[in-house]
Amino acid sequence: MDDGQARERLVLGAHWGFVAFFAGIAGYHLVTLVMSFLMSGRFGGYDPLELRDVGPLLILAFLPTLVLGLGPAAGSHVWGQGLRADFGLKPTWRDVRIGLACGAAALAAGYLLNLLLLAVYGTDSDDRTFSDVSPGPITELSGTAEGDTVWLVLAAVIVVLAAPVTEELLFRGTLWNAMGFHRLPSWVILLVTALVFAQLHGEAARTIALFGQGIAIGLARYLSGRVSAAVIAHAANNLPPAVLLFAAR
Repeated sequence: MDDGQARERLVLGAHWGFVAFFAGIAGYHLVTLVMSFLMSGRFGGYDPLELRDVGPLLILAFLPTLVLGLGPAAGSHVWGQGLRADFGLKPTWRDVRIGLACGAAALAAGYLLNLLLLAVYGTDSDDRTFSDVSPGPITELSGTAEGDTVWLVLAAVIVVLAAPVTEELLFRGTLWNAMGFHRLPSWVILLVTALVFAQLHGEAARTIALFGQGIAIGLARYLSGRVSAAVIAHAANNLPPAVLLFAAR
């Protein structure tokens, strides 16, 4: 099967893509809302992107992100042909090569764009992530989990493996397929999915850097026609911050 046939296969049945995408987004916000309500009394204002304790709370902080993949998984089960057939989740060696290259590009894009923003706005911003080149809530783990290696390892595994799968199923999976089903140009899909990816992280100071990283990760899907390549790119992008997390302990 050539690349064109692979891309065509992945958008077959993608009429349900928007339903699965918005179901994933709804689940994310619902879980975030419930967690905020349940934790507000204990912590005086719980932010799911900040980790304020050790143990199970490390994993709980990632729960909204993990829920993102439920919409795509449910849609594929009910209307599709399964995750492998609908999204190309079984990686090939070509996916690995493309994913690693695009993951390195994502790291470079995030680093350079954050340096540029730092040069423009300086270091006086109240947003700590402004000069941070690592993605997602793992930036808040350093120093909060000393002496609790098991939970720290589990959190790192989620960041490197689980979170890339759920996020890519949503963005470069259902959303990409849904727009492809409606014959939007591939470059438009690449930009839109990167923009939505950046916005969902809710880190205003890093939106431009996240957008650049989203484009680099999306290129893996664009070049391969498969979500597995984007998952590998996303995982490669998340791996160095996870490794540095242990070095900083």
